[in-house]
Amino acid sequence: MKLFLGNEAVARGLYEAGCRVVSSYPGTPSTEVTEFAATYDEIFSEWAPNEKVACEVAFGASVAGARSFCAMKHVGLNVAADPLFTASYTGVNAGMVILVADDPGMHSSQNEQDSRHYALGSKTMMLEPSDSAECLDFTKRAFDLSEKFDTPVIIRLTTRVAHSRSVAPVSERVDNGLKEYTKNPQKYVMVPANAKVKHIAVEQRVLDQTAYCEKEAVENGLNKIEYNSKKIGVITSGICYQYAKEALGENASYLKLGCVYPLPVQLIKDFAAECEKVYVLEELDDYIETHCRKNGINVIGKEAFTLQGEYSQSLIAKVILGKETESLKADVNIVPRPPVLCAGCPHRGLFYALKQLNVTVSGDIGCYTLGSAQPLGMIDTVLCMGASVSALHGRNAANPENAKKSVAVIGDSTFIHSGVTGLINIAYNATDSVVIILDNSITGMTGHQQNPTTGKNIKGEPANAVSLEKLANAVGIETVIVVDPYNLAETKEGIKKALETDGPAVVISRRPCALLKTVKHNPPLKVNAEKCKSCKMCMKIGCPAISMKDGKAHIDFTQCLGCKVCSQLCKFDAIEE
Repeated sequence: MKLFLGNEAVARGLYEAGCRVVSSYPGTPSTEVTEFAATYDEIFSEWAPNEKVACEVAFGASVAGARSFCAMKHVGLNVAADPLFTASYTGVNAGMVILVADDPGMHSSQNEQDSRHYALGSKTMMLEPSDSAECLDFTKRAFDLSEKFDTPVIIRLTTRVAHSRSVAPVSERVDNGLKEYTKNPQKYVMVPANAKVKHIAVEQRVLDQTAYCEKEAVENGLNKIEYNSKKIGVITSGICYQYAKEALGENASYLKLGCVYPLPVQLIKDFAAECEKVYVLEELDDYIETHCRKNGINVIGKEAFTLQGEYSQSLIAKVILGKETESLKADVNIVPRPPVLCAGCPHRGLFYALKQLNVTVSGDIGCYTLGSAQPLGMIDTVLCMGASVSALHGRNAANPENAKKSVAVIGDSTFIHSGVTGLINIAYNATDSVVIILDNSITGMTGHQQNPTTGKNIKGEPANAVSLEKLANAVGIETVIVVDPYNLAETKEGIKKALETDGPAVVISRRPCALLKTVKHNPPLKVNAEKCKSCKMCMKIGCPAISMKDGKAHIDFTQCLGCKVCSQLCKFDAIEE
């Protein structure tokens, strides 16, 4: 037995199942799966430019005969949906598993998307573990089911399962080698004539899988019933099973669905018939509830529970038992800390320069989204990965007069993910747009993963690095300006020059993330209280290391990284080394 993070347990399951190829794009809460998988030398692991590429890599490896895997967060599955839906038609050769991690409560996401709808829409089998032991076990089962039913299989996690720890048994790796590839255009070439035939096979596969979920999945414990008091019945899956067990104990009976697509019918009917009152407990959408009602099963669902956010033991006990449970509370009042750009973050200087220029900023997904917060307040819109570039083009096409007052900001990893196609569109359709690439030499928000611009692969080994300057030139952008965001005057002048240029332009704001271990910092700064005039100019950059103390500016030397951005704002030379 070993104590595993949920994501770590999935990686262990990949290893034990004989998975050979893993391709992913980092996205919280799924990132650690691939990071842990990369620690096993038997598995070829990589960071792909985006989730679509990762899914296609996994598909190619599967067709070649290798068990394969890709991981992503829920919004990443939007990007990978194109290959997913057709891979459901083609089927697989060796097992292919896709992990998606949903984020109820939006701890690190822009929406609360429920990925179970993708399983239903693409008619792809989906398993949902509820703890680390099941994360490991279900991953191994997913490969077997993928090969049994000739289909990709999706594993769905949520934040609490992905990032909680529990024990799981470990086993040795079983590697069956490469399956033989046989040329079969009717199976793998999805022209309309072949796809029509494959659709018939997909519908039959769903029927076969449903029959499996009714009987065999119960026999092997994938779907399981636990009878206690039959006054209350609970149909649930994933983390909600854990919440329900803790809240209700033996006051209820449970139907735990380990396979959430396809859902059984008779199994649920039989369970419901044994219980006086049946609740469906599921975070986000009424997915299982709708299935029950469609099949004439009377359940209590979202009329008693919310469609928003996470559930909890206390919520379930209050709704079903009508009483509160004791909750764990700290015996001290914890001061809330709003999200903020780190001390020494290179993006801070860039956003301050943009504020001085009074421009509209089309934003993107990354650490730099925090540039929307005051006192910087310099992001106007954020939609999805890469949208800053495309949205700026649309904005300027709609109102060319504002082109000299608008920019897009996008990180280096996000630019490679899906910003480059928007830049191609700008160059091709010729709007007067300025795109600022915030090159901090890493994928920062998800915890410092490498990307195609960093010159290192997932293991930290040397790799070809994409030159952002050459790439911009190659797609037709002639004006490319590189600035150091620690230098406020240089940054402001560079952006101003780009805005004044006829035609599209790219500004690269280049400075490594301040938290990278390879970055060497200057000594921390301090405020000379005698020189400080309490003007609070240094407070305008929103650095967490700077505060007012006894009416004077104060720098916390434990946080300050000596970037000297604040010293460029002080007109009285009160900030010193």
